[in-house]
Amino acid sequence: MIVLKDILYKVPLEKTIGNTNVSVRELQFDSRKVGLDDVFIAIRGTVSDGHEYIIKACENGAIAIICEELPEQTINGITYVQVADSQKALALMASNYYDTPSEAIKLIGTTGTNGKTTISTLLYQLFTRAGYECGLLSTVNVKIGKKEYPTTHTTPDSITINRYLREMADAGVEYCFMEVSSHGIHQKRTEGLRFRGGIFTNLSHDHLDYHKDFKEYRDVKKRFFDQLPKDAFALVNVDDKNGSYMLQNTSAKKVTYALKSFADYKAQILENQFNGLLLKLNGQEVWSKLIGSFNAYNLLAIYGAADLLGLETMELLQHISALESVAGRFQYSVSEEEKITAIVDYAHTPDALKNVLETINSIRTKNEKLITVVGCGGDRDATKRPKMGNIAATLSTKVIFTSDNPRTEDPDAIIEDIEKGVPAEHYKKTLSITDRKQAIKTACQMAQPNDIILIAGKGHETYQEVNGKRSDFDDFKIVTETLTQLKK
Repeated sequence: MIVLKDILYKVPLEKTIGNTNVSVRELQFDSRKVGLDDVFIAIRGTVSDGHEYIIKACENGAIAIICEELPEQTINGITYVQVADSQKALALMASNYYDTPSEAIKLIGTTGTNGKTTISTLLYQLFTRAGYECGLLSTVNVKIGKKEYPTTHTTPDSITINRYLREMADAGVEYCFMEVSSHGIHQKRTEGLRFRGGIFTNLSHDHLDYHKDFKEYRDVKKRFFDQLPKDAFALVNVDDKNGSYMLQNTSAKKVTYALKSFADYKAQILENQFNGLLLKLNGQEVWSKLIGSFNAYNLLAIYGAADLLGLETMELLQHISALESVAGRFQYSVSEEEKITAIVDYAHTPDALKNVLETINSIRTKNEKLITVVGCGGDRDATKRPKMGNIAATLSTKVIFTSDNPRTEDPDAIIEDIEKGVPAEHYKKTLSITDRKQAIKTACQMAQPNDIILIAGKGHETYQEVNGKRSDFDDFKIVTETLTQLKK
């Protein structure tokens, strides 16, 4: 039996009307899902205000209402609890409801603009190979041991997070590796979770449609490190100027990694090829199947985190050399006859696109063309679109601008925004094809033997969202099938 007063533990309360010594069934923040004896938490969201649905939640059978503003009229038999912050209350209540599962697991969070999915997924791979039961909470999927669930958000809501963590704890999971987004931190979805470690990758232009400016975006990320406990570690990339800033107020053990700066964990790229990287990690050479300098940073973060968690160095290096690339992150295929290399990458920010294109250019011999297919998402940060256009046109031989997930925006208008960033001297390189499938097919038709095609922006996604509707769409499947058909 779960009692309301027990799940309100550590929640700052302002006023209570009614009895908190009542049994509750489930927590809900969507009034449509409320059933008999559920607790409804009224959240002020970006689209709607949960306070407007308190009456609906009561009609559906709620036994208690958690809100920032009490309704003018209350109903006998229903408990009302006023709190200063409903989002924080929801997170703390969810942790209590599921019996604080993060206390039973070594939870490691990774935040930053780029690299979160790769680092979290590869740490899951590595520790699983090392013989540990592991969990993963990522953009691509949720894993509990070998069981897998699909995901819809980078950082799920507080109830979902704690439900998964409870399932992990009950299944004997020892380590969970979690992507922590700026949205998740800002909406306090990670409040009440006990992290044993935090990793900072980098910070660049992204999500400025949600955060009012870059400073707010940076400070939201920093809040994650400010909240780490003393017995945790804070591992940050100090080649990024924001790395040291993340450490300023943390109580956690401060640890650094870098390729260019003085740091606790250092790496040097000895070889960078399409079949992998040869690195020197803290004086030890290791070969990795991953590609590019951005993956050298990812591997260095993984090495540092695993070392801090107690893995023995030689075993750790062995596991690093066996790690497989993550779906949609520099995922590539080479056509049999023409040897055309097709690369699919999630790069959807200016910095990520620049990293991928510079990596390809550092490896290719320049006798091959580099054809880039790229777009930008609708209903998202529009200020990055010209920057993406500039980078793609400057660093590619040929560029096809196309749709990403236009959502409710006009895809042609998005493409026009991208085109505004193209320097005049590169304009002849560019082509615009709104239909993404046709854009990919055109890139394949343009490609000659040994050329390279980069399809950027959607990576692992297996859908495209147009006018609010999702339809099946897989960049990697489309490009590999098209190249195979062209060969015939």
